Amino acid sequence: MDYEQAGELKIGQVGIANLRIRTLDVDQLIREMRERVERAPKLFGRAAVIVDFGGLTRLPDADTARALIDGLRGAGVIPVALAYGTRETETLAEQLGLPLLAKFRAQYEPVGGASAPTAPAPRQAATETAPAKAAAAPAAPKAADTKPGLVQKTPVRSGQQLYAENRDLTVLSTVGAGAEVISDGSIHVYGALRGRALAGARGNADARIFCREFHAELVAVAGHYKVMEDVPKELRGKAVQIWLDQDQLKIAAQD
Repeated sequence: MDYEQAGELKIGQVGIANLRIRTLDVDQLIREMRERVERAPKLFGRAAVIVDFGGLTRLPDADTARALIDGLRGAGVIPVALAYGTRETETLAEQLGLPLLAKFRAQYEPVGGASAPTAPAPRQAATETAPAKAAAAPAAPKAADTKPGLVQKTPVRSGQQLYAENRDLTVLSTVGAGAEVISDGSIHVYGALRGRALAGARGNADARIFCREFHAELVAVAGHYKVMEDVPKELRGKAVQIWLDQDQLKIAAQD
């Protein structure tokens, strides 16, 4: 496991990724991004990326930030904005000719505005047996906020996106390659999962993903993700459960 990554990449809704800069080493950040694109070009090639300097004690100067933006483009992704921060961040965004996305961090990091833990994007999938007990249940929402789970009876086809806001998502059929299912809670797929599945989209680390037949292009819980290239071959095509443990994404076969 590589705990020295300079940038933590987390996946949000609509295919946008948030690159939270932890160490301002431009060469290392570009190298890490190039490796991600090479490992999963269909997912990360020309992907929209928001650059987040919120993990640094001080902002880079405009020349350093511009070198990073240009380097990320050269690595194969497209920086589209800076994550909202301070007045200085706004000034830097103007100097770079990029917009600010003010709500991105609040939407995809833990509820309450706390910064996400600085865990690296894991490189290897876990293969241990899932724990007998489920993860601790989140605090019960207020009655006014409670929604019944969203149930999708028909297949989610390539190019389609399905989002369950503030609730779980159950797909009774398949999720096709190129399709995307997103839930603020957990995701249950009773057929084959071939596209992308993003659970805990608003930062719920207790969310889980369950599927009967695992072929996913990408899975994520609270922004922590794995692509198919990271998953052991013995788990492909199997019924699996996916969850977070100590900010590391775990995948295990189900009986």
